[in-house]
Amino acid sequence: MPPSFAHQITKYDPADRDEHGYYNGAEDTVSDHGPVEAAYLEAIAAFARAAGIHTLAIREPHITGFVNFGLEEPIEGHGLAGLFPPDLTGYYDGAEVSLPVALELVRAMLRDHGAWCRLEREDTFTIHVGWDQSLYVSSDRPCDAAVAQTRELGLFAQPITASPYAADLEEPEVTEAADEDFWERVRAELASPQTLLLEETYVRNATRWHNLTESNLDTVRSVLGPRALLTIWPGLSPDVDAVLAALPADASMDVVWEEANGTIRHVTIDETDHQLATLVAGAKAACSLPLILDERHPLFHAALPDSDGVLRARW
Repeated sequence: MPPSFAHQITKYDPADRDEHGYYNGAEDTVSDHGPVEAAYLEAIAAFARAAGIHTLAIREPHITGFVNFGLEEPIEGHGLAGLFPPDLTGYYDGAEVSLPVALELVRAMLRDHGAWCRLEREDTFTIHVGWDQSLYVSSDRPCDAAVAQTRELGLFAQPITASPYAADLEEPEVTEAADEDFWERVRAELASPQTLLLEETYVRNATRWHNLTESNLDTVRSVLGPRALLTIWPGLSPDVDAVLAALPADASMDVVWEEANGTIRHVTIDETDHQLATLVAGAKAACSLPLILDERHPLFHAALPDSDGVLRARW
């Protein structure tokens, strides 16, 4: 159950909304990167203090993907530089971060730098960043002093029934755990003999690709990210020319290929991409995968459970 006391925090005066709730005042819909943004962060900190929150869990972390919907241009590093290493170690579903780091994540989200996530403390406290500089804070306590401080900061804290960005846990997309039964099925598929392609999504819109063989399966398993989404595909085709020739002219696709040195690379292309042939020159093998969910038919699809065997990842 979500926390009982939810508030929308914005810089937009409710008096400047029309009868449909649309804001028609003079405030900009992007961060000022200055005092107003600082007020947002102080308001969040006030709610956290009132709720006794010192750490929060990152849930459903994203980075900018093939399409960006932000009002500002994303930046290199997705706004996570200085918070996490370039390979995003530590930025994963379920990772615990201190309140100062959580506030910096909120800053990056307010600036549309490219990262987005939910920040939660089980059923007691949540922070969500929405469109147009709207923040949503939910707590299991009323936090009246934090509401008053938010108003003193020049922002508006309006009580709401629930955050519109609360996680929908009714029907998770992925319910299978990548447990030992899962890996036995993968091992049996590799016994054909053949190779398989493993798509490891460790953050939404961020993937690593692995060639799977009987001999390297345990090694690959040991380097997978916490709670990663694992998608098993048929192995790459050695007929690279045929893969390229079969690409549709009017659709976006994922193209994966193995370079001469064994490195697996990946790019998402659309009909305007004219550099693919150069990118895959000299490739040993390749494949193309559709982006549309209804057209994607992997062999297996599962998420890594936690060390206690419980599947808590949200995909």
